[in-house]
Order: sequence, then C-alpha cells, then structure tokens
Amino acid sequence: MSAPPIDDVRTDEPSGPVRVSVVPLLRRLHFYAGVLVAPFLLVAAFSGLLYALAPQLDAVLYDDVLEVSSTTGAPRPLADQVAAAQAALPDGAVTAVLTADESDATTQVVFSLPGLPEGANETVYVDPRTAQVQGRLTTSFGSTPATTWLGGLHRHLHLGEPGRLYSELAASWLWVLALVGMVLWLFRQRTARRKVRAVLTPESGAKGVRRTRSWHGSLGVWVLLGALFLSATGLTWSTYAGDNFSAALTALNAKAPALDTSLGSAVATTGSDGHSGHGEASQDAEPVDPATFDRVLVAARGAGLDGPLQLGVAAEPGTAWTAAQIDNTWPIRLDKVAVDPATSSVTARADFADRPLLAKLSSLGIQAHMGRLFGVANQIALFLLAAGLLTLIVLGYRMWWQRRPTRADRRAPLGTAPKRGTWQQLPLWFVIPAPLVLIAIGWAIPLLGLSLLAFLVLDGLIGLTRKRANGRTSSQGG
Repeated sequence: MSAPPIDDVRTDEPSGPVRVSVVPLLRRLHFYAGVLVAPFLLVAAFSGLLYALAPQLDAVLYDDVLEVSSTTGAPRPLADQVAAAQAALPDGAVTAVLTADESDATTQVVFSLPGLPEGANETVYVDPRTAQVQGRLTTSFGSTPATTWLGGLHRHLHLGEPGRLYSELAASWLWVLALVGMVLWLFRQRTARRKVRAVLTPESGAKGVRRTRSWHGSLGVWVLLGALFLSATGLTWSTYAGDNFSAALTALNAKAPALDTSLGSAVATTGSDGHSGHGEASQDAEPVDPATFDRVLVAARGAGLDGPLQLGVAAEPGTAWTAAQIDNTWPIRLDKVAVDPATSSVTARADFADRPLLAKLSSLGIQAHMGRLFGVANQIALFLLAAGLLTLIVLGYRMWWQRRPTRADRRAPLGTAPKRGTWQQLPLWFVIPAPLVLIAIGWAIPLLGLSLLAFLVLDGLIGLTRKRANGRTSSQGG
C-alpha cells in the first residue's frame, strides 16, 4: 500500500486514543491562516515600517519648504502671508491656513485647484516672518507627497478601493493569528519548570525546527499586545469592518459631535474629525479676504485654542469659519470653534474633552497607529513592532520548510499540515457556542468571516477528493 498523502501525515503528535481538546483545531487554523494570510501581513508590516519613517523622510525631501532658514524677527500678519500665497497661485481658491506654531516651521496656505485628484490640494508654504513663499506641494489632508504615497501604499497598494481589501484582510486575521499563536505557545510550555522564562525567551541549546519554533513563539509573546492594537485600530477605518464599527458608534451615541457652523437661519454644516476643511470650500464662493484669517485667529486664541491651528474658510456662504487645534502629540490639543467672520465672535465649539469615551479612544488609537500620538517614541515603537511582525512571518515560513518530510518514500518540498478531523476532538463547551460566535465575528469583521468560510469549503473539498483517491488506491492495492 502506498504512503498516505503528505497533507494527512502528522509528525508532531503521538499516536493513541483521541483526546478531547481544542488545541489540534487551533494548530490547524494557525498553520493554514499563517501560510495563506502571511503574504498580506508581510506587505502590511513592511509598508507600515516605511510609513513610520515618513516624518524623517519629509525632513530630508522637503526641508526647504517645511522649515525657514532664519528664526529671528516677529511673525507678519496672516493677511500678508495669505496674500503672498495667493499671488503665487492666482488660479487657486484658499480653503484653509495651518499656522506655524514652531519657530522654524512655515505657514501652510491650502488651496483647492481645478484638475487635482479627489481629496488633493495645493499647499503654498510661506515664511511667517518675511511673508516670502518658499515653495508649493500637492498635499492630501496636510500630508506631503511622500507621506501620502507611503500612506496609500500601506492602505491600498495604490490600487484604489479594491486594494483596500488587502489591508483589511491582514488586519482581520492579525488578531486571530496572534491570540491563537499565544494559546499554542502556552500549551507547548505548560510543563516547563520555569514557565515565565520559557514563555518569554527562546530555548537555549535548541536546534533545527525546535529552535525556530522557540524564537517564533517567544517573539510572538513580545509583539502580542502591539499586534492586537494594530489589528483593532486598523479595522476601525477599514471598508467593511470600519462601516460596522461606525454603525456601532452611531447606535451607542458615541460619535464625536459635529461642530455647528450655522449662522442664524443658514443651513448647518457638519464637521469631521481630523483635517477637516481641506478643499471643502466651494469653488463658486466669493474671493477670500486675507484679513479675515487674522480676525478668526484672534477669536480662536481668545477662546483658549493654543498651539498649531487650522483655520478653515466657510464651506458655504452664510456659515461660520472654523478654527481647529491640530496637535496630535500627547498631550493632544484637538478642540474646535466656529467663528462668525463678520463679527469675529465664537458661535459654537466642540472640545475633545466633551467627546464620548469611545470616540476619544478611537481618535487616540488612530493617531497612535499612524505614529503621531507620542512623537518619535511612537515611531520607534511602530518600527520595532513592524520589524517584529516581519521576523515572525519569516520564522513561520522557515518552520514550514524545516518540517518538510525528507524520507525517500515521503519526500516533499514543504512541511506537513496538521491532521484533518480536528473537529471530532472538540469539547462540548466549545462546540455549542461556536456557531453563534462565528456568526457574530463574521458580521462584525466580514472579510474574516468570508475568508474563513472559503477556507472551510475548500479544505472540505480537498479532503473529500483525497479520501476518494485513497479509497481507489486501497482497492487497487487489495
């Protein structure tokens, strides 16, 4: 009789009676999810590692426009700076101004310009002390071209909406792989005398696949919390899971309140979190008086808004201008006010402190995911986390190769998969609630549910095909 198919061979489980346990199922899930989803995680981790270096890349590429050469002298009025930017870009319409809070930073005057891609603006950089234009860049939500490109690579590989599926699939499975891997590693170390050390550090003296598994498991423990964080925050602004998360916030009345920009009987406009105001002003609006920016700035400072501000032109005639803090570094400053441009009076405000707890956590999580919340320390943490994930993936594939059968009658290019039929070993306490849990997870994280269902169907079909093939081989051999 011929040897059984490679996929049905077990090399790391003792023979004997079947024991009730969830570990075999988790091992098979971790193996196949790792093999199939790891390429998506590899791309996400590598692009995320590059994005963590974006501020330093900006400093190298755009130093001549982002920073001024001299920090002596008092800043000129915003009216002079905006007028200089308008003279440099007469075809554009000013939509916002980002004030220069740091002594060596330039003032950013944001324009909407016909022909630009959706979400893009043209930003003119002005020396606040001389009102001299230092350059211009095509930006997106305040990000330079380099940062925008790296962000697009990380989010959708520059493939548009279809490309966003890759990053959502990676984020959907990352937490599953991390938690299942932790359970398997703890189960493997359950008999170790020095449990904490055995879990946190690689096994000394181990060789071959045992050594690789030891490094893979211990490193996974160190990056576990970071992986869970990246997965959760990445899903909050994904396409499908993000929509469900937004719907949940709405149902719980936990979204950040919009800033009311209505004036009298004018129709109110809703603000949004982040860099709202970029490119939102109507192209048909009346030309902006540069002096209005000074009045709005004075009103905002009088209302207690310190630090760097984004001053937004009214989105519609008869509505208020906006002034929003844009300091995302801890301790954050993200309060907003609406200002009547005619009277320079504050008509409404929306403070970060008044947001619901979930809205606060969501905002902080996104900023930390982007490497902004804790400055350089945040960037270093993201860089190390991305490097750790890349190492885990490489070690995982190395184990797959090291576990390949080498006997002449069972030789194979890659390692064997865990045994089929693991569902027969599941305890009742796991089987009974499992369908409801899977349905709930599949609804909340659709790509996880759909990909898991596809895997189960495909795995079942492959198993059935091989079972029939084995049956034919046995009958012929008999």
